[in-house]
Amino acid sequence: MISPRVTVIGAGVAGLVSALELAGRGLSVEVIERGSRIGERSCSWFAGGMLAPWCEQVNAEPEVSTLGRIALDWWPRHFPATMRNGTLVVAPPRDTGELVHFARQTERFEWAGADRIGELEPDLAGRFRKALFFAEEAHLAPRQALTALAERLAGMGVPIRFGIDASPASIDTDHVLDCRGFAARDTLTELRGVRGEMAIVRSKEIALSRPVRLLHPRFPLYVVPRADGLFMIGATMIESASSGPVTARSAVELLNGAYALHPAFGEAEIVEFGVDVRPAFANNLPRLIRRDHTTYLNGLYRHGFLLAPALAQQAATALCGLSPGELT
Repeated sequence: MISPRVTVIGAGVAGLVSALELAGRGLSVEVIERGSRIGERSCSWFAGGMLAPWCEQVNAEPEVSTLGRIALDWWPRHFPATMRNGTLVVAPPRDTGELVHFARQTERFEWAGADRIGELEPDLAGRFRKALFFAEEAHLAPRQALTALAERLAGMGVPIRFGIDASPASIDTDHVLDCRGFAARDTLTELRGVRGEMAIVRSKEIALSRPVRLLHPRFPLYVVPRADGLFMIGATMIESASSGPVTARSAVELLNGAYALHPAFGEAEIVEFGVDVRPAFANNLPRLIRRDHTTYLNGLYRHGFLLAPALAQQAATALCGLSPGELT
């Protein structure tokens, strides 16, 4: 039997993970990407990389947590540098009520007192009285992960062709898997954009072992450690499709939030500000949509690295069940 040919549009996290799943099941796969390199025009490049299915229960539908748990096994298999050190959620003493509210909406955590916080994150010792520790959660460095996936695809003989801005209708193949994110709004008119802003800073004065979420009534944020003293601080959620530069308001809130977590961030070097536009449907849940010879994998919202494995597996299962004739 001839293996169906599938063209994946988009080399963000959804496209690369999907290409791996498809190729791993024996389909003939190629990836096309409008940018000139991995991450150039992908909101995945600015992601936090947190694999936090239980923390996300606070703001997401239960389906996000259920699907997201698949990522906790998938990423370590395909990107060994994934770190499963858990997530720490803290709040200033005056905002302890925020922690109680957070705890009521999620599960699989332990309450941590001041001593336990100091054991988990020595540089935060004495700064917070209570915290929630989600020991089973994980995180990764998105840019390194995307690069590693691309290299793995190359080793499997899956080409990634850059500089091609194509629509599904223009591609001659058995089937198209459209993973363009918000760029697919030319066809998926129900998509909306949710703007996210982030900062990357460098500090030699503080070390963290895991993502730390700071609960605050005005600007809750997260700080994710990277290698070489880098930290990703994010991220705003603004109902906007604008990809313009970070606003002064957002920059101030991000940096003030990091300073509230630890004053050492006040002396950190600002390495980069970044903006992405996350694709979302009205209910903020992802969808697989089949139209003729195209399947759209979209609407990952702020959960790209968390949900991509589950959605890619669903897409691969669906496409493997079709013959070349059925794909067209």
